[in-house]
Amino acid sequence: MMGLDNPLHILFLLAIVLLVFGAKRLPEMGRSLGSGMREFKQAITGEEQAKAIAATVQQSAPTTERSERVTAQPAAGTDVQ
Repeated sequence: MMGLDNPLHILFLLAIVLLVFGAKRLPEMGRSLGSGMREFKQAITGEEQAKAIAATVQQSAPTTERSERVTAQPAAGTDVQ
């Protein structure tokens, strides 16, 4: 019977993957696979858009406050050229 229902088949497949890619690249591949799956899930559920909108709203509030301080009128009695 062909399939991955037998633990020996899974062990054999993991041994082949280890020989082909090497022990050094397996953690890198696992991380990139995990991050790819995470990004895909966020794209499907729309969580990324909600986070981006929230971050934009939070960043825009301090920016307008800072620009008001920069454009404020100089204090009375100062010489402006």
